Amino acid sequence: MSRAVHHLDLWVADLAVAEGEWGWLLGELGWEVDMTSGSGRSWVHPDGTYFFMERSPDQLDEPHDRLRPGLNHLALLTDERHLLDRMRAESSAHDWHELYADRYPHAGGEEHVALYLENSEGFEVEVVWEP
Repeated sequence: MSRAVHHLDLWVADLAVAEGEWGWLLGELGWEVDMTSGSGRSWVHPDGTYFFMERSPDQLDEPHDRLRPGLNHLALLTDERHLLDRMRAESSAHDWHELYADRYPHAGGEEHVALYLENSEGFEVEVVWEP
């Protein structure tokens, strides 16, 4: 098996807003647009994992809160150290804001190199550098 995750499925409040935010972030990490439909968008990683996002008619209209039970954050990998600095500098232009900026790039500990971002809906992504 070449990957541990088959896909991720994220429900969002506003598909157009989320597409801009997530499209930038995933694109920076090498994911490519895979599918666009009226209700959703997907990106695929070179390893075959795909990320699907949609505004589902079945979802409740309540804001996401990563501090409630459920998924706290998503951690994605990069093997390019310079990418963290570039994403950090460009993130606010794409409606992501940095978390733990005062401890960058070691907010997860001295041996851990990562950038922590949160988007307009409160979803947190940790971009981890692994050489």
